[in-house]
Amino acid sequence: MTPAETRARFRELHQTGCFVMPNPWDPGSARLLADLGFPALATTSAGFAWTLGRPDNGVTLPEALAHLRAIAQVVSLPVNADFEGGFAVEPEGVLANVTLAIETGVAGLSIEDSTGDPSAPLYDSALAVERIRAARQAIDATGSGVVLTGRSEGFLVGCPDLDETIRRLTAYAEAGADCLYAPRLNTMDEVRAVVQAVAPHPVNVLVGSGWTTVAELAEAGVRRISVGGGLARVALGASLAAAREMIASGSFGGLEKAVPFAEIEKAFRS
Repeated sequence: MTPAETRARFRELHQTGCFVMPNPWDPGSARLLADLGFPALATTSAGFAWTLGRPDNGVTLPEALAHLRAIAQVVSLPVNADFEGGFAVEPEGVLANVTLAIETGVAGLSIEDSTGDPSAPLYDSALAVERIRAARQAIDATGSGVVLTGRSEGFLVGCPDLDETIRRLTAYAEAGADCLYAPRLNTMDEVRAVVQAVAPHPVNVLVGSGWTTVAELAEAGVRRISVGGGLARVALGASLAAAREMIASGSFGGLEKAVPFAEIEKAFRS
């Protein structure tokens, strides 16, 4: 599909129902996930940073843009970009960088309100709203139809205030966000409260463990589910378990759980 087609499809996915959008961490994992039949994919800033031997939020703007382009080009599915905080503080910088992200071919992107500063982990509310408005302006100026997700990171950065999170998400919707997202909501009651507060805007929920199911989230009115760095952690966890076995006992049983070589080769040759 062309970028225009994937963007139109991504918008359609947000209209009804509930879909799972897993997060590959490199082009290879993107292709494998696409082959399983998911309707869309999303990048993971953490998963990508780990492939470079860095912590989350440890990549540069040029590196992030190259990564987005690589993922978008290797699959014929809508790709949503974890664009962190837009790689800028001021709205003008967010506008410029979102314009660059759109050029990579992604179908959607998110802008978050975390600062990276433990003493003041969230941007001032007024500035955070202006940053979303700037991203909206960039998308509208290109006429691209990219889906804009406004993220409020309070639960992720140690400020789990549901009322404040809802207030911010509502303001982001008013500033032009198409979809709303508060990573690491902990209960179905919190999920329902967010869904009801921002309706009819669609809500993305992050699932990083077995605390809920697709059916439960769909019943609560959630439109979109992502897993962040979850699949990357699963892959790293399996690799480390096998490697620890080699060191501890000199045995190689962990390798027996690997995907067969021929299966991976077949997927990448198709």
